[in-house]
Amino acid sequence: MGLLTPSGGLLFWMTLAFAVVFFVLAKFAFPAILGSVRKREQYIDTQLDAAKAAEARIAGIQAEGERLIAQAERQKVEILKEAAAGRDQILAEAKEKAGEEAARIVAEAKQQAEQEKEAILASARGEVAMIAVQMATKVLRGQLDEKQAQQSLQEIFADEAAQNS
Repeated sequence: MGLLTPSGGLLFWMTLAFAVVFFVLAKFAFPAILGSVRKREQYIDTQLDAAKAAEARIAGIQAEGERLIAQAERQKVEILKEAAAGRDQILAEAKEKAGEEAARIVAEAKQQAEQEKEAILASARGEVAMIAVQMATKVLRGQLDEKQAQQSLQEIFADEAAQNS
């Protein structure tokens, strides 16, 4: 008997031990192992389905986020347009009010200048009249001393009075 060639009895008992162990394993261990493998397979399938659902939800959330970003961008553009229109309107109103105020100030300045001009002219007329009266008084005093000058002056006044009536 050699080490590499087993005897017939040894082969019989080894085969019998193998069959008993295989039977016990097949009866008790293999169903538990297979059940555990099936549970693990179901758990993995469930997790894969959950991962796919989560991936789909993430894609939906991303699409919703992109939609909200686009909507916010549109609203931003709208708000900027409204702000620019409001700014332009305010500027136009301010320019109009400034123009009206300038026109009012210019009109008041013209009116005041006209009033001052009239006052100056009235004052100048009064002064000229006073100077004329003073000069006339001096001239008349000098001329009234002469008798003939008084008579000619009376005739001139009488002629003027007759023409005015």
